[in-house]
Amino acid sequence: MSESLPSNWGRWGPDDELGTLNHITAEARVRGARTVHSGHSVSLAMPINPVLLAGGGPVPAGPVLMPTPVQQMMNYNPEPPAYTDILIVNTHHVAMTHIDAFVHIPVEGKVYPGIPVAEAVSGGRAHRGTTSAFASGITTRGVFLDLAPGGRVEPGRLVTARDFEAAEHRAGLRVEPGDALVVRYGWVLHRDFREPLPGLGVDVVRWLDERQVSLYLSDVVDRAPVDDSPLPMHEVALARLGMPIIDVAEVEGLARACVEQDRSEFLFALGPMPVLGATGVPVNPLAIF
Repeated sequence: MSESLPSNWGRWGPDDELGTLNHITAEARVRGARTVHSGHSVSLAMPINPVLLAGGGPVPAGPVLMPTPVQQMMNYNPEPPAYTDILIVNTHHVAMTHIDAFVHIPVEGKVYPGIPVAEAVSGGRAHRGTTSAFASGITTRGVFLDLAPGGRVEPGRLVTARDFEAAEHRAGLRVEPGDALVVRYGWVLHRDFREPLPGLGVDVVRWLDERQVSLYLSDVVDRAPVDDSPLPMHEVALARLGMPIIDVAEVEGLARACVEQDRSEFLFALGPMPVLGATGVPVNPLAIF
């Protein structure tokens, strides 16, 4: 493994399944709970309108070149009358908020924390680095950093650790160990998919590592690679640091709430479906003020 890239392989032992969630201590949870004053709650998830299973096609919200995030087939039981449905979920979709498990992205033939892919995935199932780690839920302090207040980060721009520190200064707080970090670029990924996306560099991942961030959420997580460099969040933060990523977060409502509440910290709460052994799962993260 490249020594130039930050890594937590082996830091918490060869059988670790939590990665940077190990940074969430009881103190971090209490610190998050103490931010709750008004009780105002904001969802950080994109809404989803399922399409008929037989219909297929792109998501109605924009020109996304992949199947819709959720397909639906209705069932009807006449006695007593009741409706049920079957949902087929395209987990890692650019129009659906979801959490990535470590097994989603192997690097150098291994899955965090250094498990060979052959041991992590076999027989058509994932056994290591899966969504099982999230089944009991995640609660900690959340921090919101806005990289482009009132607008959006310029297309194709490379965001640096200095940009994160500037956003931190504007927020009037400091990212602390165990925090869940929510970052706004001001983009709607599935709508703006054909434009040159902004992205971040590995120096930002080093900054996240130094601050001991537990979980990362953003409206833009990684842009397409422009050279042979690794994807900073997916191939370094997720795969090497063991930092769970919540991809395609909806952060505009949170941005407005932070202005209204005049603060950028809150209680972060995530209770995903306890689906075990998957590479990811749709989620509805909450910011509670």
